[in-house]
Amino acid sequence: MTKFKQAHTGLRLLALGIGILILAGMADRAAWTNQKPTQSSADLQSPLAAYGAEAVSIDPASREFKTPEQFEWKGRPASASQAATLFGDSAKAGMYVQLLKRGPDDWSTPHSHPNDRFITVLAGTFKIGTGAKLDKNNTVSLGPGSVVKDIANQMHFDGTGPEGVTLEIIGMGPATAVRN
Repeated sequence: MTKFKQAHTGLRLLALGIGILILAGMADRAAWTNQKPTQSSADLQSPLAAYGAEAVSIDPASREFKTPEQFEWKGRPASASQAATLFGDSAKAGMYVQLLKRGPDDWSTPHSHPNDRFITVLAGTFKIGTGAKLDKNNTVSLGPGSVVKDIANQMHFDGTGPEGVTLEIIGMGPATAVRN
């Protein structure tokens, strides 16, 4: 190998090494200084951002999302419970998703719904019973991760354990409760 080729190869390796060091420095600058990155320094830390690539964005026509800070909790009529509608509108035709928080020992009267509903217990104890007569001693206690299907037009009642309950409800609207 000639001296020219050796020098050329050496320069290429040196340039590669310098490039790697620059990218490593940009990617971990905040960690070296024990500082939280600011928005502008966070943008500079990404090698893609350094080359003008756009930040990640989610197309709302393809996917909607909400974080817990965006949930709008509202009190429910004649109850101490709170509900947050995440998607859809339970008062209108179409699918809806709600979260429901009920306090300790909170019981519904027997009722039915015109459409099937799917309920997931997220926290606490959910006590479910069936029939047209409220009987707190004739219930099944369900904990977090349990799933319930309320079958359309079938009478049921439910309550909560001593710690209350948080539920996710998915159904088709309009959702109404028909009391016994």
